[in-house]
Amino acid sequence: MRVLLDECLPVDFRLHLPGHQVHTAQWAGLKGVKNGRMLRDAEAASYDVFITVDKGVPHQQKLNQRKIPVGLIRSKTSQIEDLLPYVPAILKELDAIQPGQIAIIT
Repeated sequence: MRVLLDECLPVDFRLHLPGHQVHTAQWAGLKGVKNGRMLRDAEAASYDVFITVDKGVPHQQKLNQRKIPVGLIRSKTSQIEDLLPYVPAILKELDAIQPGQIAIIT
């Protein structure tokens, strides 16, 4: 699965999602891009899922009209130490998430 990590996530977090092709927004040339355009560009680049900690994404975007699903990690911070405990739940959601869905990862 091709996974795009939002720029608010640490670059090294990509190394903790084994079995998936994980890119950062920066690597994909999307650093500084607003969420709506980022989702459009991610769809155009054939990413399978977008992962973020930005709690505003579900309220700012019409995700049910998108092809790309969104994984929203409910971590207290975006520091890698706080994100690592969520990895098993993220990997589980990657197997189940469908286009247009948002998975709240707690």
